[in-house]
Amino acid sequence: MTTAPADGLRRPPRLRAGDRVVVLAPSGPILPERLDRGLDVLRGWDLDPVPAPHVRDVHPVLGHLAGGDADRARDFQDAWCDPSVKAVFAARGGYGAQRMVDLLDWDALRAAAPKPLIGFSDVTVLHEAFAVRAGVSTLHGPAVAGEVFLKDDATREQLRRTLFAPETVRTLVSPASRPLVPGRARGITAGGCLAMLASELGTPRARPGAAGALLLLEDVGEPPYRIDRALTQLLRAGWLDGVAGIVLGSWAQCGPYERVREVLVDRLGGLGVPVAEEFGFGHGASALTVPLGVAAELDATAGTLRCAAPALT
Repeated sequence: MTTAPADGLRRPPRLRAGDRVVVLAPSGPILPERLDRGLDVLRGWDLDPVPAPHVRDVHPVLGHLAGGDADRARDFQDAWCDPSVKAVFAARGGYGAQRMVDLLDWDALRAAAPKPLIGFSDVTVLHEAFAVRAGVSTLHGPAVAGEVFLKDDATREQLRRTLFAPETVRTLVSPASRPLVPGRARGITAGGCLAMLASELGTPRARPGAAGALLLLEDVGEPPYRIDRALTQLLRAGWLDGVAGIVLGSWAQCGPYERVREVLVDRLGGLGVPVAEEFGFGHGASALTVPLGVAAELDATAGTLRCAAPALT
């Protein structure tokens, strides 16, 4: 199991015009027309986007999956281990990464040159796996066949700058952010979708805990009592012991935010660490791209997250 050094995990190289990238569906099925539009956006960035062989598949029985587990794993394995591919984009989240992550050859993935992995939501499973099993930093960013990526100019532009000119976005600022618990903290960024982090507990290769982390948390479609349940599970397991700080993103379709906030205050407010809320990443109408596995400083009072180095080399 890989432990993040104080200066963060191995960072992949930035993208350059003409780079070949692969778009795949590690979890749920995609809407083909959205995929086509997302590919067009990447072409507009002077990239050469290649749809993975099974990206348009739908499982013949389990319609919530983008094809069979082995096919989704093969798409990912082939893309990551192909030296001509310079980045891997998730077309969407949904559910299914847990079913394929243990089918990957992690010895081969570790031996391959690191490259940017971009996605969020269910892709949290892969972000965590690359941090723990491969020691590689990743990007919690929008899915290229997702509604937010296709509709929001600011979401697309911030991802583009992160990929091509990462030194220009070392400090992430969320004007809407406010301190749930004020203060500053330093640590290694980690996390993602709350439900997926909670569901990883007890699996053989899960992160043992968030000690020393600046933990990102967000979710979608989870009512307040289920957010309570997931946070309580993390607390009871000791998983949040030693966390350095917490950055809370969007809670879309989780009910009135006042109710969600009551749960967040109750479960996280007593940890004694800075907590920033409404930081603008995740399933909201606009979504920041946040590097995972990098050293950073959180200023919950000012609503900033400053990376010690650019997300990509």
